[in-house]
Amino acid sequence: MIKSKKILSLIIAGVLGVSMLTGCSQNDGSNASNENKETDSKKQKNIGITQLVEHPSLDKAKKGFIKALEDKGYKDGDNIKIDFQNAQNDMPTTQSIASKFVSDKKDLIYAISTPSAQAAYNATKDIPIIMTAVTDPVEAGLVKSLEKPGGNVSGTSDYLSIDKTLELVKTLTPKAKKIGVIYNTSEVNSKIQVDSLHDYAKKNNYEVVEKGISSSSEVNQAISSLVGKIDVLYVPTDNLIVSSMPIVSKVANENKIPIIASEEGSVSSGALACCGIDYEKLGYKAGELAIEVLEGKSVGDIPVTTLDETEIIINEDTLKALDMQKLSADNIKYIKSDENAKSAK
Repeated sequence: MIKSKKILSLIIAGVLGVSMLTGCSQNDGSNASNENKETDSKKQKNIGITQLVEHPSLDKAKKGFIKALEDKGYKDGDNIKIDFQNAQNDMPTTQSIASKFVSDKKDLIYAISTPSAQAAYNATKDIPIIMTAVTDPVEAGLVKSLEKPGGNVSGTSDYLSIDKTLELVKTLTPKAKKIGVIYNTSEVNSKIQVDSLHDYAKKNNYEVVEKGISSSSEVNQAISSLVGKIDVLYVPTDNLIVSSMPIVSKVANENKIPIIASEEGSVSSGALACCGIDYEKLGYKAGELAIEVLEGKSVGDIPVTTLDETEIIINEDTLKALDMQKLSADNIKYIKSDENAKSAK
């Protein structure tokens, strides 16, 4: 009987031992799973920023984006790693940057400008892309609609009704009859704005004189060819033209041709005036959308955002060069030319 009790005790002890080992094993697995999840959430995210060209407005869009990330605790070198690449206005380079970001398996791509966004979209349909400074994302083939983008692209658009900009022609140059425009024929965003210009001109009895170009080497000749043929020059958000604004404004201002631009960067580079948006705010909003993606939201479910707030900006130096007087309105921001514009004079 005693022997039987000893055997029974050994069996019970063995069962308890196995149960404890099994329990420990299960707990270890659960802890490991939790640790893996925690590690994934703390994993450094790799963000690729692709910008078409160096220009004040696009630079501001980059600055605003990074500021939005920092304000939410995403800091470069800490929990995110930013790889910034500038194509210097070279389209093949834009495509190479996008391809490299894909091969590097970036967690997110921030594309500044229509060509940069198109290059990224052509390179990947899997990596989330947040775009900015894209005039018409639908026409550019990047999203299905602004409300429901679908796919792997969303972001912010710098679309602004051309009517707001061109009303400045009436205000600042009331005697003007002929509006000139130079633009890059390869940029879809520019073609959209030139079409809108023709619509506006038709409704308001203006004649449009356009000059399409395809490279920066043609800028000087293009603006010079319009001298004597136009009363005012309209500059759309064309990446090729705005990056060459010191050249454009030098020729125009020397020949007393006012330039109505589409964003502040061009005005600081010598254009007379613009009715535009704040590109730093545009980039900041794009950064907020990027955070939503980094935290798990599907980029295709995020509506494309535009800014409603605009401001009129006038270059004091250009106003003086054109022998024009300041306006008495209160809602005008006056600025001076930057160093690049001054050195071109």
